[in-house]
Amino acid sequence: MNSIWQSLTLSTLSLQQWRSASYLNRLLNPLRRWRQSSFMLRWGDLGGAALVGLVFAIAPFVSDDKSSLAVLLTACAGFWLLLTVSDDNGSDAGSLSPGLPEFQPTRNFWQNLAQSYRASPLSTPIHFLVLLYWSISAVATGLSPVKRAALTGLSKLTLYLILFALMARVLRSPRIRSWIIAIYLHAALAVSVYGIQQKMSGVAALATWVDPTSPSAKEPRVYSYLGNPNLLAAYLLPAIALSLMAFFVWRHWGPKLLAATMVAVDSACLYFTGSRGGWIGFAVMMLVLVILLFHWWSLYMPRFWRTLALPIGLGTIAAVIVLGVLVIEPFRDRVSSIFVGRNDSSNNFRMNVWSAVIEMIRDRPILGIGPGNVAFNKIYPIYQRPRFTALSAYSIPLEIAVETGVVGLTCFLWLLLVTFNVGWKQIQRLRLARNRDGFWLMGAIATLLGLLSHGFVDTVWYRPQVNTLWWLMIALIASYYSPEAEAPEV
Repeated sequence: MNSIWQSLTLSTLSLQQWRSASYLNRLLNPLRRWRQSSFMLRWGDLGGAALVGLVFAIAPFVSDDKSSLAVLLTACAGFWLLLTVSDDNGSDAGSLSPGLPEFQPTRNFWQNLAQSYRASPLSTPIHFLVLLYWSISAVATGLSPVKRAALTGLSKLTLYLILFALMARVLRSPRIRSWIIAIYLHAALAVSVYGIQQKMSGVAALATWVDPTSPSAKEPRVYSYLGNPNLLAAYLLPAIALSLMAFFVWRHWGPKLLAATMVAVDSACLYFTGSRGGWIGFAVMMLVLVILLFHWWSLYMPRFWRTLALPIGLGTIAAVIVLGVLVIEPFRDRVSSIFVGRNDSSNNFRMNVWSAVIEMIRDRPILGIGPGNVAFNKIYPIYQRPRFTALSAYSIPLEIAVETGVVGLTCFLWLLLVTFNVGWKQIQRLRLARNRDGFWLMGAIATLLGLLSHGFVDTVWYRPQVNTLWWLMIALIASYYSPEAEAPEV
C-alpha cells in the first residue's frame, strides 16, 4: 500500500535526473554562458521577486485582467522563460548569486540574502502535474467547438501557470518569501480598511447581491476596491490565514501586533461582505488551521493538553458560530438563507445555472468545451434556462469539468492530492526542526481548502485578484519541496 501511495503522490518522481539527461538541456549551454556574464541575470531571481511583489501590490486596485495586471503577468512569463532557459546545469539547487562562497560570514546585504536562499529543486511533482493540467487544457482547446474563444482562455491560463512557476522559484528564499507575503498582507489591509469605511458610510450596492425579499436585503455589502463582495471575500481569505500565521512567525512584538491587527480588520471586512460562500470558506479554513496548529504543538504539549486542546479549539469555533447565529440577526438571516433552497433567489439562480452546466458536461464529458469564460459564454446560451444568463458555472468543480472534461477534473484533483501530500511532509520535517517557516505552510494548506470550499458555490476563483493568490499558495508549498525529505514517524 505504501508503494501505491508513493506512486500516486509522485513521491519517487525525479525530474532533476530527466532534466540533466535531456538533449534540450545540452542545447541551452550557450545561453547559460551568456547568463554568467550578465550582471542583471546573475541577480535574476531578485528581479523575478520584484515582479511578483508588484503583482500582489497592484492586483486589488485594478479593475480587470485587460489592465496593467495582464501586462505585468506577461512580463513575469517572459522573465521566467529567460531565467529558465539560461539556468546552470546545477541550478536545481539554486542560488541567488552563484559566485558567492557558502556560509561565508559577511554583512553585505546581497550576500546575506544569497546565503538565505534555501537549496531546493526547481522542478517538483507539483510542477509536473501543473504542466499535465496545462497540456490537457491545450488538447481541450484544440478539440473545442469554439477554438478561437478557447484559445483566449488558454492564454490566460498559461500566464497564471507561468506565474506559479516563477513564484515557486523565487519563494525558495525565506527572505523573499517573507517580503512577498508581507506585500500581499499590507495590500489586503488597505483593501479591508476601505471596505470597513464603506460599511460605516453606508455604501450602495453595485448589483443585486441579496434576495430583495430577504430580511437581510437592507444590510449593505461592502466590496472595497474589487467591486464585488464575493470577490472581496475570496481575496481576504488568504490574508486572514497568513496574517494569523505571521503572528507566530514574526519575531518582535511590534510586527506581532501588526499581524493581530490584520487578522481583526480583515476578518471584520470579510464579515461585512455578507458573502455566504466566503463565510463557509472562512469556517473551513479556521477548522483546518486549528487542527494543523494542534498537530504542530502537540509534540511539546503536556499529556493533559494533548488530549483536550483540539476538542477545546474546535468547540470554541463551533460556539462562536452558534453564538453569532443566535445573537446577530443579519448574520442569522444570511446563514439561514443557505438552507432554504430555491426559496432564495441567489440559490435558485445558481441551481438553474448548475443544471444547464451539467447538461453541457454530459454532451462533452471527456475534454469539455475548452478553457476560459469566453468559450463558456459561447456555449452556455444554448443550454441556459430562460432568464438565467451566467458568465460562469458558479462552481469550481463544474467549471473545470465543463472546460476540460472528466480528464481535466481528474488531473486537477490529482494536483490537489500531490500538493497536500508535499505540504504535509514538509510540515512534518519543519515541525521536528522547530522551524517557524512551517506556519506559512499551514496557512497555505488551510487557505487552499478555504478557497475550494468557497469555490464550490462560486467562481470568483477565476478572477485575477483571486487566481493569483490560489497559485501563490500552491507555489508556496512547492517552494518547500525537498526530494530527500520523507514524512518522519512521530
